[in-house]
Amino acid sequence: MGELKLCCLGVSHKTAPVEVREKFSFKNEDLERNLLKLNSFHSIDEIFILSTCNRVEIYFTTRSETPFKELIDFLIEEKNSSLDEINRHFYRKIDKNAVRHGFYVASSLDSMVVGEPQIVGQFKDAFSLAKDLGTVGTVLCRFCETALKVSKRVRTETGISRNAVSISFAAVELAKKIFGSLNGKNVAIIGAGEMAELAVKHLIANGVSDVFVVNRTFERAQKLAEEFGGKPFPLTELSSVLKVSDIVISSTGAPGYVLTTENVLPSIKERSNRPMFLIDIAVPRDIDPSLNNYENLYVYDIDDLQQVVEANIRERLKEAETAKKIIEGYVERFLKWMRELEIAPLIAELKERAEAIRLEVLSKRLKKLNLTPEQEEEVNNITRIIINKLLHQPITNVKRKAVEDESKSQIVQVFREIFGLGKE
Repeated sequence: MGELKLCCLGVSHKTAPVEVREKFSFKNEDLERNLLKLNSFHSIDEIFILSTCNRVEIYFTTRSETPFKELIDFLIEEKNSSLDEINRHFYRKIDKNAVRHGFYVASSLDSMVVGEPQIVGQFKDAFSLAKDLGTVGTVLCRFCETALKVSKRVRTETGISRNAVSISFAAVELAKKIFGSLNGKNVAIIGAGEMAELAVKHLIANGVSDVFVVNRTFERAQKLAEEFGGKPFPLTELSSVLKVSDIVISSTGAPGYVLTTENVLPSIKERSNRPMFLIDIAVPRDIDPSLNNYENLYVYDIDDLQQVVEANIRERLKEAETAKKIIEGYVERFLKWMRELEIAPLIAELKERAEAIRLEVLSKRLKKLNLTPEQEEEVNNITRIIINKLLHQPITNVKRKAVEDESKSQIVQVFREIFGLGKE
């Protein structure tokens, strides 16, 4: 029997295109079946699977000298794959590399967007399912609990999740810089489009008051307004909408400018020069960029928003370096615990053996000594102290060597032979 190892076999957005990740993903309906099947394999002691849009990772513990073989054979058959395909796209990590990688994943350092929050919930769900099915035990439970603890600390103590890293969030961030609080502000959306609609949803979540939906097709305006709990308007009523709108998001894809000096400047006058934030998410652009030259008008197009996003991503990557230092401490502590775990049963057996010998000798000798109860208790205490002092140094040394030395299986074997403990 080999050493206990914690391993990870995985594929992610860094190593494979989406069509490969889709092929190896585990859907909800077959994840449970496959977890139970894999847990029954001879080489696998504990296992859980993290399967998301961007990654499929299988974490497991084993004592096999060829830890990945059974798992790879399973994937070749279950996913109609080949060894060549797996070798091209999958990574194999053992012990320190596997632990560090798992902590990076849970802390979103390995995500497509560093700092994104979804991975924490996905990690929790994967762990929860494996726990419910009984496919994780002492080691992987400790590993997952530590990973989630690390993730929480990283998010609390670094700025890795701060600042917008999507166009829609960047729009909200800029709106807050202009207006401060968004409570009571009105937003108008002109046209349609996924980014524009996302931005409106984020603005609503941040307290905007009314949502006005303007569209060339009134039926489309009605449908969107219903989705946002807003009010629909045809494009012919754009000027009246602008007069009461603090934030305007335009995404029509029209061939010319939709918002110009002709329809915006009169609205600003009627607003008593209160600021208006114009967000242009259309390509070609909907908003005349010359409007930015006028007082109380703030115009941002998709390139401006992208620059904000890129600056924020750079900030997150800086914070990721701080996060890595936090994670490294947890990696070392987990590995130390895992190595001590390997030697712990032998230490317990040695102590039990020593105590059994002590009690056996005392039970024979005390009867002959005719001691008082107080004297018997004193002899008991003295012999306990002798045993503890005698065992303290070898136990301390073997713990230290098990933690420090890579060949801990040899140390365990020597410890067994010296004290006549257990069996392989």
